[in-house]
Amino acid sequence: MIKKTKFKDLILIKNKSYKDKRGYFKELLKEKDLKDSFPFKVMSFSKKNVIRGLHLQSKNSQGKFVSVIKGKIFDVVVDLRKNSKTFGKTLTSILSERNSISIYVPPGFAHGFCGLSQENYVIYSCTKYRDKNSETGIMYNDKDLKIRWPIKKAIISNKDKNNLSFKDYLKKTK
Repeated sequence: MIKKTKFKDLILIKNKSYKDKRGYFKELLKEKDLKDSFPFKVMSFSKKNVIRGLHLQSKNSQGKFVSVIKGKIFDVVVDLRKNSKTFGKTLTSILSERNSISIYVPPGFAHGFCGLSQENYVIYSCTKYRDKNSETGIMYNDKDLKIRWPIKKAIISNKDKNNLSFKDYLKKTK
């Protein structure tokens, strides 16, 4: 089931799950529903309280289909499309193995998440390949974005500690 959001082209997907005594089988992605192709697929593992992001590629912007295969995350997107009615706005969602919700994040958004379970395995299907030279990020706790993260003590990578403020990101992309 596809649920539209207030953000153009950003959707949440309730995946079909077939459960029985052996476990479950889950449909994650039907490309016909998104009219996009996903040539690059990656996976991450994060412990509880790890925040990854907010990440994006400034050039060669990627769309991302994000699913949790084990665990639970607090997922965050920020609309960075300058001509968008929702520019600078955020959407937060809970994605988990249990609720079977995935998100399609179109190109032009920053994306990040926080691990809420002890073990969190996340799959990303991307519309473009990784372009290391255009990777950038915005601080997860930027005051202008006012994201209310559900944890007190975040575990952040050294790379993400050096992400830009939202204002500096905007200056850089003028």
